[in-house]
Amino acid sequence: MRRLVTTLATTAVAAATAVALAAPAQAVPADKEQVLASWTDTSASSYDTWLSASNSQGSWADYEFDWSTDYCSSSPDNPFGFPFQTACARHDFGYRNHKAMGIFDANKARIDSAFYEDLKRVCNNYDGGTKTACDSTAWTYYQAVKILG
Repeated sequence: MRRLVTTLATTAVAAATAVALAAPAQAVPADKEQVLASWTDTSASSYDTWLSASNSQGSWADYEFDWSTDYCSSSPDNPFGFPFQTACARHDFGYRNHKAMGIFDANKARIDSAFYEDLKRVCNNYDGGTKTACDSTAWTYYQAVKILG
């Protein structure tokens, strides 16, 4: 009797393992590349859509996006008080996810341009000499990522 129970238990475990291994893995949605491109475009609406998604990352879990960021890397996140941190986070998102998909080289220039547009939108909240200083800082940040990546 003991031998029968052991055999049945072993068979049940083997069958359960086979079923678990045979179950298809959840595939990443087929439109991942299109979603990524739409969230890393130069437009304000692209930025707004990405920010909304960033604030509800769990809703996008199936896409397996890399949301990690070091913001503006070794540069200040808010240089001279200009709030560049979120623009840097979106730039990191673009770089990390395009690299992970193997499509970075074809998209780097656009991601960098989107970064610059995001920075300029920050600067549009200022006027006079403050706007000039912000625009100059934005240009410097853009040139750094354009040249150094």
